[in-house]
Amino acid sequence: MTTPIEAQIIKMGDKPAFAVIPWRTYQKLVKNYVPDEADVWFPQEVVEANVVRGESLLRAWREHLGLTQAEVARRAGMSQPAYAKLERPDAHPRTATLRKIAQAMNLSIEQLTD
Repeated sequence: MTTPIEAQIIKMGDKPAFAVIPWRTYQKLVKNYVPDEADVWFPQEVVEANVVRGESLLRAWREHLGLTQAEVARRAGMSQPAYAKLERPDAHPRTATLRKIAQAMNLSIEQLTD
């Protein structure tokens, strides 16, 4: 039988958003962790922009990378106004479009999807 982890749950509104665990528990969990190429990572700044401030992942990553909308749009082969619409939190870009944007930002498509 395993011992349950004592975690502090931090909510955003009424939904759980983060779990804080004791340092020793964390060390045990990651002790034998071997990164897998399928792992997807997000910098703290991107998580805060997306979860706390409600920005889209496209905008959060773009700003984290220090890129302008025009630069991402040019790299992805689209106009800046078209790209700007995709950054809205309620936008639902097609997979093919997300692939172009991910390539333009040197990210994986998984880093741009919720």
